[in-house]
Amino acid sequence: MSDRTCSKVACTEQAVSTLTYVYADSMAVLGPLSTQHEPHSYDLCAKHAGRLSVPQGWSVIRHVPAGGDL
Repeated sequence: MSDRTCSKVACTEQAVSTLTYVYADSMAVLGPLSTQHEPHSYDLCAKHAGRLSVPQGWSVIRHVPAGGDL
């Protein structure tokens, strides 16, 4: 169990996913919560991970653990 909360402003839900942007490739990568906080990534709760949107022309890579949901 993690004590990290969602990075979205005013959200106090527990983080379940980590979001990283790869600006050079116009890509957002969303995966399981990283084992430690990374300064250039964002921890998201289930609601915000599920509602993720990116700029037009960008792609989203969702890494889903076996038997899990993101």
